[in-house]
Amino acid sequence: MSDDLIQRVLKVIAASKRIPPETVTIDSEFQQLNIDSMDAVEILFALENEFDINIPDDQVRGITGVRGMCEGLEKLIAAKTSPIGTGQ
Repeated sequence: MSDDLIQRVLKVIAASKRIPPETVTIDSEFQQLNIDSMDAVEILFALENEFDINIPDDQVRGITGVRGMCEGLEKLIAAKTSPIGTGQ
């Protein structure tokens, strides 16, 4: 997982929650950051805009922390940039 991806995710979470960026780490759990379901929706929309991807609802269920979010995003971004399945 790239440092760029991690830093972008941390920045989006911090901005969405309006908390200092240094309080969010790759090992942060959403519960400890006081991220509730409404916050999660806002963060998901922000991440979709940041990475120009669509995040399916079923792929975010069960994700409880920043590391899981980064891993899921990495897979979605890789799938988006892969020539397989793009019809080219």
